Amino acid sequence: MTRLRRVLGWAAILLATSGCAAHSPHDRSPAADRNLLTQEELRDYQFATVFDAIEALRSPWLRERGPDSFSTPGHVQVYLDDSRLGGVEALRTLPLANVLYIRHVNGVDAAARWGLDHGQGVILVSTRR
Repeated sequence: MTRLRRVLGWAAILLATSGCAAHSPHDRSPAADRNLLTQEELRDYQFATVFDAIEALRSPWLRERGPDSFSTPGHVQVYLDDSRLGGVEALRTLPLANVLYIRHVNGVDAAARWGLDHGQGVILVSTRR
């Protein structure tokens, strides 16, 4: 009886740990980064401007999350190749033709990188490598 318990115990351990085996990175597709729009993703559509693309594919990026300050409320900021352009209205003038990627940076990370007046987040548009 003890031998049977021991065999069943080892079988249970082997069964339980078989799901923990390492998987190859090729076993499943990588999770999509919801904070990034790549040139390859944008190529599938016929958007004229960066604003049109974001509005259709990632509209929450354009919305402000509530007041971050009562005296001077912040707005979503737009950067083109690390140069500040202003608010989301600046996206309406940016053609999509030369864009490599568009990245959304949340308010906490944006404030840490660019300053406290970026608490609503940043849309970073890159046209160069």
